[in-house]
Amino acid sequence: MVSSSGPTSSSTGTTRVLRRSTLFGRNWGAIEHHPFLHFEVCYYQAIDFAIKQGLQVVEAGAQGEHKIARGYLPQTTYSAHYIADPGLRRAIADYLKRERAYVAEAGRELAAAGPFRKTGDEAP
Repeated sequence: MVSSSGPTSSSTGTTRVLRRSTLFGRNWGAIEHHPFLHFEVCYYQAIDFAIKQGLQVVEAGAQGEHKIARGYLPQTTYSAHYIADPGLRRAIADYLKRERAYVAEAGRELAAAGPFRKTGDEAP
């Protein structure tokens, strides 16, 4: 758990889970708005902790193009669900065929726009 506090009380927090060499960040919350505090508590502190502990990966969670400028490149995430209704299961499977192609292409584009130096072979 990482939290921040003001003069009189705690105002923000996030939870993290450490598993092997990966730090997973989840569940941000705030009582008050403070510009950019979300990035400090959720991202920069996680990176700092990972470096100090020699961790290999910081998984900041799905979604959020704003993470790219903060050093987090897109990673494909997976989940498994059982859909009991056959008709709904077919509809979801049909949708996911199209969605997977879109997500793969968007991931490639976002990774190419990342903040890290490109070598001659990788430059767009």
